[in-house]
Amino acid sequence: MENDGFEKIIDNNHSSNSFFRNFLIPFISGVLGCTLVLGTCFGIPNIKNKIFNTTNTNNSNNSSLTSNTNASTPTPGTVNTDLISLKNYSDTAVYAANKILPSIVGISITYDITTSSYMNIFGFGTRNQTTQATASGSGIIISEDGYIVTNNHVVSSSSNSTYYEISEATSIKIKLYNDDTQYDAKIVGKDSQTDLAVLKIEKNGLTAAEFADSDTLKVGEFSMAVGNPLDLGTTITCGVISALNRKVQDSENSTTYTCIQTDAAINSGNSGGALVNSNGQVIGINTLKISSEGVEGIGFAIPINSTTDIINQLITYKKVKRPYIGISGRDLDEATAKKYNLVVGIYVVSIDEYSAAEKAGLKKGDVITEFDGKKVTNMDELNNIKNSHSIGDTLSLKVTREGSEKELSITLGEQNSN
Repeated sequence: MENDGFEKIIDNNHSSNSFFRNFLIPFISGVLGCTLVLGTCFGIPNIKNKIFNTTNTNNSNNSSLTSNTNASTPTPGTVNTDLISLKNYSDTAVYAANKILPSIVGISITYDITTSSYMNIFGFGTRNQTTQATASGSGIIISEDGYIVTNNHVVSSSSNSTYYEISEATSIKIKLYNDDTQYDAKIVGKDSQTDLAVLKIEKNGLTAAEFADSDTLKVGEFSMAVGNPLDLGTTITCGVISALNRKVQDSENSTTYTCIQTDAAINSGNSGGALVNSNGQVIGINTLKISSEGVEGIGFAIPINSTTDIINQLITYKKVKRPYIGISGRDLDEATAKKYNLVVGIYVVSIDEYSAAEKAGLKKGDVITEFDGKKVTNMDELNNIKNSHSIGDTLSLKVTREGSEKELSITLGEQNSN
């Protein structure tokens, strides 16, 4: 009996140990292993996403934001090449340069300068001495048969003073891109009001520049200035469009231009060259820069859209045909008008003989208050209305004469060439 009981106890213990060894221990180990693996996977987003084949959009966005934020402030000593890569910018500049360079020329001009020297009172009097001087500029090829547009001030620098006199250009030489030959050029036509001139060389097969629509430009767009600065040869500088419709007055002739402003470097000799967009198309003609201490990156170009009619007229007529009134006037603001017991408008100071104004019956002392049905208070407004019409157009004119209003009709004449 005792042996039987003992054997029974032993058998029960053996059965219990077998259960733990063969089932519970492997089961518990499996659960612990799975828990460890799953916990690790869920702690690593990439593994988690692969398991479930999904990405939480919000987490992705947040991750991107964090990544960009961190990328903008890299660890000292590291470089984020994704953010500072200039490959696209470089490719744009290379493409634009290759497109425009064959259409840009260098211009060399020779002048005569006559200086006067006064001797003494013992019979020597004044002695004149003539020397030659040279200057340089840039131009844009506008036709395959040799027409070139540039600035008027590049080829027209006649000037007089008490001590010297500068002649018109005695020689104009053109240097083409990748061509060491210098070609003689003649002036086809020039216009001081728009600072434009057209030249012609006797050569065919040239690469004409392509014009863009400068009315669609936006501030911040890529821009490239191309020309012949300092007579170095064809050179490019890059920047952006800094401003549009910028009013700039030329200090030499007091002419006001409406320009494109750019920070692409424009230097002496760039005048007459091209300002181009990212497609290598001309958007403007480089003409002015502000040059003074403390000023950098402020250059100006004439929008190309405003030049096309002028260029065509210079080629066709050798000049620009403009409507003409034939008066000189003085602006009357409220304070001045009140002081002289007049009305606000344009006081007629003088009238040219045989002009449209004289034929219309305008008189010195009249105050023009309306032109073409629009109120005018200054000469700029009057000229803007006039220039929007053609030679031969008849317009209404309202004036105040000796306290009474009069209505006149004026037929626009043609301005003499300058």
